[in-house]
Amino acid sequence: MAKNKKKKLPLAYKPLGFVLGWTSGTLAGLAFQKTWKAIRHEDNAPDALDQDRGWGEILLAAAVQGALFAMVRSAVDRTGAKAIERSTGVWPATEKGGRD
Repeated sequence: MAKNKKKKLPLAYKPLGFVLGWTSGTLAGLAFQKTWKAIRHEDNAPDALDQDRGWGEILLAAAVQGALFAMVRSAVDRTGAKAIERSTGVWPATEKGGRD
């Protein structure tokens, strides 16, 4: 019976994973806005199509945004997985782990 529970839990975790992903994206966006303002003292970060910004600014913004997104997503995913494990006793990923 425990074997069936392990197989069903990752599927049951998917809706929670979706909510955690949305939450992590929102948190990462807020963290990036605050970080960019601290780094460059500007409210708006450049994007790739911003004609008035140079390559250096655009690539710096992309690197900071990507690093923050990955860090926040990992922290939120790990926190959710640990909460599932504490409440059910089962880790919510397949045996090999990782994202699909």
